Amino acid sequence: MCEEATSRLNNCHVCVGVFLLCCAFESTPFLFFYLTVEVRRLMSCSIFFTGYVLLHVACLLCLQVKHGDATLTQHLPEILFPWRSMIVKGDGTVRRVKRDWVIPPINVPENSRGQFPEDLVRIRSDRDKNWMLRYSVTGPGADQPPTGIFIINPISGQLSVTKPLDREHISNFHLRAHAVDLNGNQVENPIDIVINVIDQNDNRPEFTHTVFNGSVPEGSKPGSFVMTVTAVDKDDPKTANGMLRYKILSQNPQSPSSNMFTINNKTGDIITVAAGLDREVFTQYTLIVQATDMEGNPTYGLSNTATTVIRITDVNDNPPEFTTDTFSGDVDENRVNVIVANLTVTDKDQPHTQAWSAVYRIVAGDPTGRFSIPTDPTTNEGLLTVVKPINYEEKRSFMLMVEAQNEVPLARGIHLPRQPTVTVSVRILDVNESPEFSPNPKSIKLEEGLPAGSLLTTFTAQDPDRFMSQNVRYSKMYDPANWLQIDPFNGRISTIAILDRESPYVKNNQYNVTFMATDGDPAANGTGTLQIYLMDINDNAPHVFPPEVEMCEKPGPNAINITASDPDLSTNAGPFAFDLVGRPLDVRRNWTLSEYAQLRLQISSLSSGIYEVPIMITDSGNLPMSNTSHLRVKVCQCDHHGDCVDMERIIAAGLGTGAIIAILIGIIILLVLVLLFVMWMKRRDKERQAKQLLIDPEDDVRDNILKYDEEGGGEEDQDYDLSQLQQPDTLESECMKVGIRRLDERPLHHKHQYPLRSAAPHPGDIGEFIHEGLKAADNDPTAPPYDSLLVFDYEGSSSTAGSLSTLHSSSSCEDQEYDYLGDWGPRFRKLADLFGGGDD
Repeated sequence: MCEEATSRLNNCHVCVGVFLLCCAFESTPFLFFYLTVEVRRLMSCSIFFTGYVLLHVACLLCLQVKHGDATLTQHLPEILFPWRSMIVKGDGTVRRVKRDWVIPPINVPENSRGQFPEDLVRIRSDRDKNWMLRYSVTGPGADQPPTGIFIINPISGQLSVTKPLDREHISNFHLRAHAVDLNGNQVENPIDIVINVIDQNDNRPEFTHTVFNGSVPEGSKPGSFVMTVTAVDKDDPKTANGMLRYKILSQNPQSPSSNMFTINNKTGDIITVAAGLDREVFTQYTLIVQATDMEGNPTYGLSNTATTVIRITDVNDNPPEFTTDTFSGDVDENRVNVIVANLTVTDKDQPHTQAWSAVYRIVAGDPTGRFSIPTDPTTNEGLLTVVKPINYEEKRSFMLMVEAQNEVPLARGIHLPRQPTVTVSVRILDVNESPEFSPNPKSIKLEEGLPAGSLLTTFTAQDPDRFMSQNVRYSKMYDPANWLQIDPFNGRISTIAILDRESPYVKNNQYNVTFMATDGDPAANGTGTLQIYLMDINDNAPHVFPPEVEMCEKPGPNAINITASDPDLSTNAGPFAFDLVGRPLDVRRNWTLSEYAQLRLQISSLSSGIYEVPIMITDSGNLPMSNTSHLRVKVCQCDHHGDCVDMERIIAAGLGTGAIIAILIGIIILLVLVLLFVMWMKRRDKERQAKQLLIDPEDDVRDNILKYDEEGGGEEDQDYDLSQLQQPDTLESECMKVGIRRLDERPLHHKHQYPLRSAAPHPGDIGEFIHEGLKAADNDPTAPPYDSLLVFDYEGSSSTAGSLSTLHSSSSCEDQEYDYLGDWGPRFRKLADLFGGGDD
């Protein structure tokens, strides 16, 4: 232990010598940190503790005298060795155990203007005394983006920065330092190095808007909030570089005070500080606001400005005021919905708002509500309008008291001594009014049948214009039956025709006539209606009803009941009295009329026809009226039910002229269809007959070739030399010729030539010809090994050739044996039977 203490003492002496040398060369701060690390060794020995303290105090005094405290904080430390600690074992030996490196954060100011690369710190391991070590750093800013900002000397461990740093871009870096040997083996645990970029005031404050817009109601009290302006600074907000202060530089306009607003220098809130904001005087204020960092220091801080526009909003602080004290107007009597006068007001509030729009109210002078005052939304004028008719004869003028208010009440704190009112005088003008009939309508009751020229009544009109001297003239406007006339001067009404209650113009015994009264210049017209109620008199004779009846030729037990009609009322109508007239004489001879108005035939029968029976009818009026009315009686033949059966009866039953025409048209259409069908059937029969002439063997005069069978033969057997079917008389005997070919072979020539045959060939000749052809076919060496039927000509049922059904192979020129064909198989056995003349 003493040896170790002696060694430490020697080291201490060395340290003192080096320290004094460094003080001479002004490099004491660097070695101070070196000593700070090395002196830990001295602390392990209590003998030298006092000396260490004295040495440390001496170093501090030297540093204070030489450079001051500022020089100490400006140099960066060098880390030479890692921390170590000692552990005393039980046998008294001391063992040092290495601990992890602990490095305080390194502060680097941004925007440095020094020479680069600029040294920051030197990192060393105590093992570099025994081995050659290599140092490196990793992390963002070293080997990760942004790369190349920090570098380290791999031999000395000197960490440097290569370019100026920007805190607003990256505020700190986290690196890791590594120490390895020449083989790349890690000799120390990696240590973390934190490099903080120290902020500098290199950014001006920036407002979030170039122009801020706010508003405040007019008349606001001091201390009312207006708006907030905001600025930002990219510098560190935790330092004075980023701490902003706000200030109002100017105000426009500077009335009523140059300091109408103030701003909170920290928050940017703008509030009012003086009263007197009046929108009607100034509608807005413009403020220039400044933001300064460094807590508003005008010497070192950076500043920026923005514009603030404060709009003064309107409140209802001005009532409407009439432009004059009185208004007047004229209006014609009996006119409605016309404007009498325009009431004009002024209002200093913002136009077309509720604080500006006026509401007019009549407070006096119109108890009956004949006027109203709507507001013109464009001009804000009050339109005095007549809503009920005014009679000049009743009232000639009005004096109205009108009040004007806004749609919303006045702002709080504004009181008026009285509401604005105005007087409106309205003069009613007299006009020529129409005469008025009284009463209207006028009703009178008369008996019908008054003769022309009878005076009925007087219907006059009164002129309501009492202050005008005018004459009234009368005329007739509506008289549908043209029964009446009126005297134009006195209004007397008389008849010009007989009044008839039964006229179609009379409805419910009442007849209406309209008259017109005219006065003044210009003329004014009035109308009146005269209602005449006509009482009935017996002035109409009765007539037989119905006017036509039917009766059978032979009288039956039943009679015809007849009655009468009378346009008069019931008191002057029925009951009626009926009687047959005596002329002509055959009336009473043929007919009889009972007291119950039943008409019967008096004779046994009456021929069919139309008879007119004159009947005398008398009504029951106070002065009875009689009339001879002719009854048309249709006498007809009747069925067992007693109903007429003639055509006229059928037509009368419902078949009118239109129905008969429709039936006739239907019958004509049906006949046309039948005719067309018959023509089509005839044409079809002709076509059928024409086809039969072409294919019927009985009627066809040409030859018809029939195919009896087609057992085979292929295409060679489909073309035949029909020329061989000519008259046998013109051909040589083919049986005598050598090399005869089959007659059913395809001919050597290309075109068939069919010779004409005689009209009546001998039947034997044809049979002989067929036998020769069959023989030639049997002897043909080129014939296929199967049978082929020959096609013969068919002459029809009237042919003299006889039947060909008896032909067989044995009738050829020479007899042949076909039994050998049976050895060829079933097919040829059948051929053998056919050509051998077998029964089959």
